[in-house]
Amino acid sequence: MTISIERISPPLTSPIIIAALLFSTSACSNPSAVNSSNNKSTATGYQEGSVTDAQTDTSKPDFTTKAVATFDEPWAMTALPSTDSEESKLLVTQKTGELFIVDTATGNKIEIKGVPEVAYGGQGGLGDIIVSPDFATSNTVYLSYAEAGTGGDSNKFGAKVVKATLSGLETATPTLQNITPIWQQSPKVTGQGHYSHRLLFSPDGRYLYISSGERQEKTPAQDMSANLGKVIRLNADGSIPTDNPFTDNEIAKQFWTIGHRNVLGMAFDDSGQLWVNEMGPKGGDEFNMIKKGNNYGWPVVSNGRNYSGLDIPDHDTKPEFSAPKITWTPVISPSAMSIYAAGDHNDFPSWQGNALISGLSSKALVVVDISKDNTAAERYRYDMGERVRSVLAVDGQVWTLEDGDDAKLLRLLPK
Repeated sequence: MTISIERISPPLTSPIIIAALLFSTSACSNPSAVNSSNNKSTATGYQEGSVTDAQTDTSKPDFTTKAVATFDEPWAMTALPSTDSEESKLLVTQKTGELFIVDTATGNKIEIKGVPEVAYGGQGGLGDIIVSPDFATSNTVYLSYAEAGTGGDSNKFGAKVVKATLSGLETATPTLQNITPIWQQSPKVTGQGHYSHRLLFSPDGRYLYISSGERQEKTPAQDMSANLGKVIRLNADGSIPTDNPFTDNEIAKQFWTIGHRNVLGMAFDDSGQLWVNEMGPKGGDEFNMIKKGNNYGWPVVSNGRNYSGLDIPDHDTKPEFSAPKITWTPVISPSAMSIYAAGDHNDFPSWQGNALISGLSSKALVVVDISKDNTAAERYRYDMGERVRSVLAVDGQVWTLEDGDDAKLLRLLPK
């Protein structure tokens, strides 16, 4: 099924050619820039609903949804380690700067104090949250957020990543302590879009991957002196691995890949291959296989167009750049990604090894099949009825998180 998606182009504030290169803005992660429904119901406690297939494929599994909790402008979620007998507990961020522990068995949520001050506005605020691979012994978490500059740069912003100790986890007053900076975007720039700042550990727990958006400036994605428009690879303490591919200068040593626009989903598949989804401009959302040292072409190539209407050469015109495995036009506005693995629950066995992608303007859950030869194709699409900010597969269960105010945390239950 084709879902019609409308993105509103920002007005041109300078001649067309310059604007097309420097000021093209993605509307897909900004709720004010897309058509969205205003008939969202408020969930208090559990609420069930059913999801209607967006495609007529009898082999596609159906599910109902159970609302567990609500949030205002949530952005990311991750699961705390649990035993077989426990229901999942999730950590959920809100862009406005709040971090919560959610007991999915009861729907109760407790705010975690001590979150650093965030620069809230536009697409900025508190971003991603992940737990350290050694969380069971260290209680360490990693957070990303938008930070304002200081002094004369107070009108400039950039993403920052910190690690912290989550203290008092089993109490009514959990806090973040021992906050340690790990990484930040450089340089800070004006505007509050395309931070990306998605976080992910490698399967062996040794390396921290960070997606760094090009901050709607385009040209930094190809600039080896700026860490914008890149996928970053660091050691867990923020130091730089010696086997990173670029050695042009000290900042380039952080880079794993370059030429990105706005990567908002990252996940490793069962074979250890890293995949990302990336918002295109007017059309051309991407699903990319990430390979060490590759250049993915933004802003030189894209299968979308500038918001001004000015064309951008497609990937196939410049084979020196890595082309996406899937592009979407009309866009899906991908916001997060998780790879499904059966675990103890195995709610959706037919999704094993598939990428689950949450969609904003598409209001969809998109299921992508990844083949052994590293080709990929959209398999299913579910109409979720609301903008979907995040999706998380944990131990064979699947959770989605709506976008905006009164956004529901949903458990997907197979029919």
